[in-house]
Amino acid sequence: MNDLSDLPIGIIDSGVGGLTVMDELLKRMPNEQFLYIGDDARCPYGNRSPQEVVKFTHELISALDGFGVKMAVIACNTATAFALEHVRPLFNFPIIGVIEPGARTAVEKSKTKQIVVLGTSGTVKSQAYDQAILALAPEASIHGLACPEFVPIVERGVYKLEEADHVVGKTLAPLALKTFDAVILGCTHFPLLSHFIYKHLPAGIELITSGSATADTAIRILDELHLQRRASTNRKSTFYTTGNPYHFELIVKDWLHIAEPAVKKLVL
Repeated sequence: MNDLSDLPIGIIDSGVGGLTVMDELLKRMPNEQFLYIGDDARCPYGNRSPQEVVKFTHELISALDGFGVKMAVIACNTATAFALEHVRPLFNFPIIGVIEPGARTAVEKSKTKQIVVLGTSGTVKSQAYDQAILALAPEASIHGLACPEFVPIVERGVYKLEEADHVVGKTLAPLALKTFDAVILGCTHFPLLSHFIYKHLPAGIELITSGSATADTAIRILDELHLQRRASTNRKSTFYTTGNPYHFELIVKDWLHIAEPAVKKLVL
């Protein structure tokens, strides 16, 4: 066995949103170990400058490098849009993002190629999804809608409450005038609001999250590099947050259904 194969897969996000991607990775990669860093102290990234996002992303992946990982997943759309190509050449392990896998899935599932992208202000302004979709389907029509209030709702842990329903309904109201058959949740926080998002969209709309497609990409790369972890025993996941470990632990328990998650404070 390659000694590197037993190392964990690192996951970074601006906060707790990347747990939606980790949920898919846990389901699809049952032997792998994971190390997650959520930058809650500086969340959200969506209203940050590109330079700040690149700096923060580099710091988080450097932390993963220090812990020791065999792959890094940037489970943040804003960080993927602004920082992926900057950080990839700087580290000796593969680094993948969430935009290309999500765009590919949307193109596959949309019959009309009329696609809505819900994202942070930074992700929508970057047009990274537009570019990824058009590279796959030049005939596609894309409408981006910034949803700046969604991430704070998730980070505050009120994503199941009536307050969240109200904010989602208000934010999605402009889509009533649009024609589309697929919606990309272009932020990994947004799947935690998917029950309300479904409620305020027309019936029959394909809702695309990037978690499963990102897992496909991770599995393929590990297979190509012969880095799959073969052992099924002593599998563990470790979580770090730059914010409040207690608050982070509550969300890990709720979303990943891990009874006693190991959550630690990370000081960058």
